[in-house]
Amino acid sequence: MNPPSDHLSSTFAPEWLSLREEADAEARSTAPLDPLRVHLTGRGSRADRPPLRIADLGCGTGSQGRWLAPRLHGPQSWSLYDLDSNLLDLAGASMPVAGADGSEVGARMYRRDLRSLTARDLAEVDLVTGSTLLDLLSFDEVAALVRAVTGAGGAALFTLSVTGRVELFPSDPADAAVNSAFNDHQRRHGALGPDAVVVMTELFERSGYRVSASPSPWRLCPERVPLTLAWLSGRVEAAVEMRPERVPGDYLHRRLAQCERGELGAVVHHTDLLALPPRGPEGR
Repeated sequence: MNPPSDHLSSTFAPEWLSLREEADAEARSTAPLDPLRVHLTGRGSRADRPPLRIADLGCGTGSQGRWLAPRLHGPQSWSLYDLDSNLLDLAGASMPVAGADGSEVGARMYRRDLRSLTARDLAEVDLVTGSTLLDLLSFDEVAALVRAVTGAGGAALFTLSVTGRVELFPSDPADAAVNSAFNDHQRRHGALGPDAVVVMTELFERSGYRVSASPSPWRLCPERVPLTLAWLSGRVEAAVEMRPERVPGDYLHRRLAQCERGELGAVVHHTDLLALPPRGPEGR
C-alpha cells in the first residue's frame, strides 16, 4: 500500500516499513541477480574497476540496500535518496558494511525529491534501484526516470511493483469489487498504480534496453497476523474512500475476524523489473 503520486513527500511510518520488511525480502525475486551481476562485472578489469555506484530511490529505512548489497560482489558506494530525513537516518545506520565477497559497502544520504533527478545526477551511477516505488509515479514521472537512467547509461532494478492482482484465501464474493476499487485508488491524481511496470517496460525497450520482469508475490500467511491486519485495513479503507458503493459495510469486519483467528491468507502479486543497457560492440 502506497500513497498516490502527489504525496511522494509523505512520510512512511517506520513501524509499517519494519512490519513488512520480512515479507518484502522473501518476495523479491532472485532471478534478476545473475544477469545483473554479469552486466556489472563487465565494467572493466577487477584491478582498475571503481566501486559499484548504486542509487537507491525512495529508500525509506533502507530495506532494498539491506537486501541487495550483500548479494553483489566488489566494493559498493550507495547513494540513498528520500524526502524523509528520519527515514534516511535509519537507512544510513542500517546499511550492510560488506558485500557478498566481503568487499566494503559505503553509503551517503541525500534528502531529495526524486522527480527532480536527471541524467546528470545519475551520470556516474552503475545501477539505479528502488522498491515499492513505481506505482506512486505518473506517466510523466516514469518517463523522466527512464530518460535519466538511459541518458546516464546505467542499469535499473525496481522491485515489488504492484500488478493489481490479489488473491485471498478463503475467497469472498466482494473480493473482486474491493480489488477494483483499490486499484482505482492507486491510480488517483494520475499515478500509474498497477500499470507502472508495463509503461516502464515499453519506455526502456524504446531506448534499446534489455528488460526482464520476474514475479515477486507477497505471501501473507496466517502466521503474519499483524502485517495482514495492517495491510487489509489500509487496503479496504482506500477502497471505501474511492468507491464506497462497491464495498459491503461488513466486509472489513468479517475479513479482520478471519485474520485474527488465523484463517485468512493472501497473495499480493508484484513484479521485479530489470533493465540493462543495450549490448556494446563486443556483445556485453
